[in-house]
Amino acid sequence: RGIEAKNIANADCLLEHPHEKVKANFVLANPPFKMAMWGYEKLKDDVRFSKYGTPSSGKPGGDYAFMSHMIHHLDEKDGKMGLVLDNGSMSVGGTERIIRQKIVEDDLIDCMVALPKNLFYTVAIPACLWFITKNKDDGKSRKRRDETLFIDARKIFTPIDRAHNEFTAEQIEKIAGTYRSFIGEKGYPKYEDVPGYCKAATLEDISKNNFVLTPGRY
Repeated sequence: RGIEAKNIANADCLLEHPHEKVKANFVLANPPFKMAMWGYEKLKDDVRFSKYGTPSSGKPGGDYAFMSHMIHHLDEKDGKMGLVLDNGSMSVGGTERIIRQKIVEDDLIDCMVALPKNLFYTVAIPACLWFITKNKDDGKSRKRRDETLFIDARKIFTPIDRAHNEFTAEQIEKIAGTYRSFIGEKGYPKYEDVPGYCKAATLEDISKNNFVLTPGRY
């Protein structure tokens, strides 16, 4: 990708927090899944967890520690984030369920995508995509307050061998195009729910599902 290795600092974004004052317009990340030793003892009173709560000291806590860290660094006016996490992050209970509820009620969840299995070379488990936005009324897209798009893409893939799947350009366009229709982007057809594939749900719908964000629920 043309990035010089000498320009990449080897630092722990949670414990060392090297970019403490950054406010980002865009964040794209694939943090380690279910990292239990994320630094709970040192960070439990950290400002990054003051709004939604401190994640637990176990494996689910790692998912939410990274996510909370990134949300904290999003620009308040137009910050957007795409995050790859394990499927358990969408439905885990306990402390993380409470944090997830607060994030949903703050109207940050723009889109959730369930992915097929075998997309990674190191693990076979399926994962999911979280798309978070700080402002659903930024003047650049359709106003969609208290709306979240759920896409179930578990059956959309192309096998490349017995242990690995991938997305073709056309399959990526299908998924991305669904979101672009949802936000009212010019050049894309008007969004419509498709049973078994996509659903534009309301905050009330999510509340009725106990704030579980698994697309299959909707």
